[in-house]
Amino acid sequence: MAEADKLQAIRRKIDELDSDIQSLISERAKCAEEVARIKRGAGEHDGFYRPEREAEVIRKVLERNTGPLGDSEIAILFREIMSACLGLQQSMRIAYLGPEGTFTHAAAMKHFGQNVPTDAYSAIDRVFREVSAGHANYGVVPVENSTEGVVNHTLDTFLSSDLKICGEIELRIHHHLMAKTESISDVKKIYSHQQSLAQCRNWLNENMAGVETIAVSSNAEAAKIAADDATAAAIGSDAAAGIYNISVLASNIEDNPNNTTRFIVVGNHAVSPSGHDKTSMLVSANNQPGALHSLLAPIAKHNLSMNKIESRPSQKGMWEYVFFIDVDGHQDDENVKTALNELRDAAAMLKVLGSYPKAVL
Repeated sequence: MAEADKLQAIRRKIDELDSDIQSLISERAKCAEEVARIKRGAGEHDGFYRPEREAEVIRKVLERNTGPLGDSEIAILFREIMSACLGLQQSMRIAYLGPEGTFTHAAAMKHFGQNVPTDAYSAIDRVFREVSAGHANYGVVPVENSTEGVVNHTLDTFLSSDLKICGEIELRIHHHLMAKTESISDVKKIYSHQQSLAQCRNWLNENMAGVETIAVSSNAEAAKIAADDATAAAIGSDAAAGIYNISVLASNIEDNPNNTTRFIVVGNHAVSPSGHDKTSMLVSANNQPGALHSLLAPIAKHNLSMNKIESRPSQKGMWEYVFFIDVDGHQDDENVKTALNELRDAAAMLKVLGSYPKAVL
């Protein structure tokens, strides 16, 4: 068979597969509409978004994946299908720490897909307020970076908020130096968020020695400044470069190639177990010898794996602290439930911030 004939045969096969895929997607969408009809018939008009169910679907997708598409690519495809189907069931809005083009914006897109409308807000506590007031169904905010540690403002906001953590997103962070100019020698000052500057410290010292660095509220704000100033550069995402029409002068300038930021999804509803969960809590200890040990003892006794412990001022009195703790498991799991009951007796205060599916990818 001639090469042209082989190509034509392959293209016919692709057309057939595309038709089959489209039919199956439409069938899936009809199933989603039927689920919505059944729930509304039972009097349920909210809660169509089920984080535990979506996490289960993505895990099964990854288990079935044999290539040639990688796990990341196949997960994105199915996330967009789920996002479109969810849009048929319920109109949702997602609040996030903006502006457009930030890594938090990218995290929101990764988790909810392109189909769900998003609203950018300039402060973490504003995101919390919008969700609490019902103006947004869920919010997305950063909570910690693998290089620079926790985002204190997010932790502190939980001290006065009743919102629950409903999910988490892990995003590999790649920083780029970008500017309106095409020549790196024209750059006289560099703008970025203070955490991004810290995550690129070594690269800046080696490659941009003597160039002034200026911290601003976000990487997107830095890109906006660089778009209007030919002597300025910004550190940020490639998405920000596209949004603000500036050129990437140097790619992947983060000091740690595994640089990852963890984001959390906050909402008003508790999440059911998915089988691969994490529980976050806020705990304060009585001011007495061995207080911290008494908090950790139930966690060790019931064989809970503790992922994180972070102390923050309680904001109620001088030298009083609270601890943010993450453990594996769901609060409805028997060992987690028992540990929490014992911890509640030992602590001055225990506030479970939520149980939610672990980040899948």
